[in-house]
Amino acid sequence: MTDATDHPPQLAPMPDDWQRALAVVAHPDDLEYGCAAAIAGWTDGGKEIAYLLATRGEAGIDTLPPAEAAPLREREQRASAAVVGVTAVEFLGHRDGVIEYGTALRRDIAAAIRRHRPELVITLNHRDTWGGTVWNTPDHRAVGRATLDAAADAGNRWIFPELVEEQGLEPWDGVRWVAVAGSTGPTHAVDAGPGLERSVASLLEHRTYIEGLTDRNPEEYCRGFLTGIAETTAARFGGRPAVAFELFPR
Repeated sequence: MTDATDHPPQLAPMPDDWQRALAVVAHPDDLEYGCAAAIAGWTDGGKEIAYLLATRGEAGIDTLPPAEAAPLREREQRASAAVVGVTAVEFLGHRDGVIEYGTALRRDIAAAIRRHRPELVITLNHRDTWGGTVWNTPDHRAVGRATLDAAADAGNRWIFPELVEEQGLEPWDGVRWVAVAGSTGPTHAVDAGPGLERSVASLLEHRTYIEGLTDRNPEEYCRGFLTGIAETTAARFGGRPAVAFELFPR
């Protein structure tokens, strides 16, 4: 008898008929751990992608006080984004570690969606765990859930009308999908092969953070982490190393 695990359910290819995307996450490094290989492949194909970070990651390095860590992590994030072809990087300035889900966060993200007018919005796992008992952080949960909600808020004239009145941001109802990286229930995937090396280089730009996180050689750590995830996903994507997403159509 063949075990079902020998033939895991296959992931569908991500839609490719779009031009603009906005990636919304809580911290510097979230996208590099989550989906930079996919982003590198997309920008190679001429797609326009912008990054929106809720915080500057100022609470992420134990040996650096927030006032020193924030500008350093912002610089590392901009350098990291450039490696995969992204030049538009914005920071909302919410406090790292204590982001609150609510209307203020939804409004900030909806405003960015109206500014950038993406067809695809990307975010990170908004669920309680990373699978099993590996608990997710409050910041990831808050930003991921707010992003899913803000994709609808951005298109509704009567939610946050002040965005029109004060900032001249007309509604944008053109978001066709929200793609969640790092999900415990992925549905789609992107071939990671073309962008995998640059995803490693992109994560390496967060060197100060990584050196505070692990005693391992930074390049070995980054390569091992990212190739390991891509190769694990390959079993569900025709044997090709891949980046997985849970896709929410709108």
